[in-house]
This record gives sequence, structure tokens and C-alpha cells, in this order.
Amino acid sequence: MNITTKRWNDPVDETDGFRLLICRYRPKYLPVGKEYWDDWWEFLGPSKSLHADFYGYNKPPISWEEYSIRYLQEMESQKEHIQKLAFRVKSGENITLLCSSACKDEHRCHRSLLKDLILKIDV
Repeated sequence: MNITTKRWNDPVDETDGFRLLICRYRPKYLPVGKEYWDDWWEFLGPSKSLHADFYGYNKPPISWEEYSIRYLQEMESQKEHIQKLAFRVKSGENITLLCSSACKDEHRCHRSLLKDLILKIDV
């Protein structure tokens, strides 16, 4: 099983396999047709309200702990999509989950939470 995480603008590697963008928002200023990913599943990104709460757009930012809990709750409605990814990974396909270029610490990013969800699924 090989599932990795990167930022969308990190260098492409031949071992990346299927590169999946999992951001709610498409990267700004990147022309259509110049994408560095194979597909974009925005529904695996945090909701607009969770994103705003984490970055403090409307009030003081929420903690990583609260963000994690809320993100995992949001992903309950995406189980079918997460299972599809788990099947692909467990079938031997390499998958790379891509997030924002601003998201420098993968351990404080939803891509690490999603990776853990995918790896926990028994298919």
C-alpha cells in the first residue's frame, strides 16, 4: 500500500501514481490545463465554514484539535469516496493526496487525517 501526501505544487515524482487534489478551493492563478493533479475531489476538503473557522476569517481561529474532530465528522458523509480510495490503495495503486501550497505541515493538515481514514478501512 502506498499513499503519500504533498502540496499541489510540490514536484511530481514518478512514484506519485494517482495525484488527487483534496482542497475545497481550486488554486488561484493556476490556468486551467496547467494542473499538477489527475483529479480534484473538493468534497474531501474541509467545508467552507470549517476552513474559515480554522483560519480565523470570522472569529479567532479554532484549535487543531477542534478542526480535526469537525473534519472527521464531515467525512462521515464521504465514506463511499473514501472506500473507493482505500480499495485503490489496497489493490496496489499509488495515490498522492494533494493540498494547498500554503499547507506546509502535513501533520496539521486534513490530508494527513484523510490518509489515516483511508488506511483504516478494511476492504
